[in-house]
Amino acid sequence: MKFGIRRPSLKKSLAARFSVKRKLRHSLGLKAPRGWGWLTNPKRAAYNRIYSRTTIGLWDFLKRLLFGQPHQR
Repeated sequence: MKFGIRRPSLKKSLAARFSVKRKLRHSLGLKAPRGWGWLTNPKRAAYNRIYSRTTIGLWDFLKRLLFGQPHQR
């Protein structure tokens, strides 16, 4: 498991945005409502919850460093 600052990846963000799988899922309306990750894929939901609590995005880190805003999760 990763701890600390996440490094942004332009390649991965573009791949996720323009993937065929995502386009199909969105066009067919096969999305579960927000917060239903525990029902659809509990293992991934648990991983994502821990990951988001133990890491911080680069831009969030810079905002916090420059403006002193508390980290919210």
